[in-house]
Amino acid sequence: MVALPDRLIMSYEEYLAWELTQEVRHEYFNGEVVAMAGGTRNHNRISGNCFKLLDAALADRPCEVYISDVKVQIQPRKKYFYPDVVVTCDERDTDEQLILFPCLIIEVLSPSTEAFDRGFKFEQYRKSESLQEYILVQVEQPIVEVFQRDQGGKWLFSEYGLGDRLFLKSVNIDISVSDLYKQVQFEQSF
Repeated sequence: MVALPDRLIMSYEEYLAWELTQEVRHEYFNGEVVAMAGGTRNHNRISGNCFKLLDAALADRPCEVYISDVKVQIQPRKKYFYPDVVVTCDERDTDEQLILFPCLIIEVLSPSTEAFDRGFKFEQYRKSESLQEYILVQVEQPIVEVFQRDQGGKWLFSEYGLGDRLFLKSVNIDISVSDLYKQVQFEQSF
């Protein structure tokens, strides 16, 4: 993520209205507005693959899948993020601009955002009681990291490679990791 040149501070009401008029997406943290970084072809391809697989698998269920242009509200009036892919299966999620009850969030990692996505962003996402899975998909090598909340509220970690399948408990879907990386070109062979 890249901060705006002139650090913008505004109320959340101002942010929500202002954000609708912007060509570039911005996240919001306790009054500070932060511009989102641009992505690469591989980042876009992986995000699209995640969206397509989930959207097809959930087509006959009361779940909605969104890609990068829909905000997730983590803390009312304070924290709003744009995940690469988000799924909600909660009928209370009716706001046109926001997802309030995500069950699954996917972030596609890039070198410029990886530390933020692993650290601060995941820390904030964990505050969402509805979130059951947080998935980090690497761009430079075929590795998928899955964090799943157990029944006791603890987050369990699993790592998957190109030949693996992963089971997404939050939406009851089994996905091949190779399908997430379909048409992605890596600098070295795996």
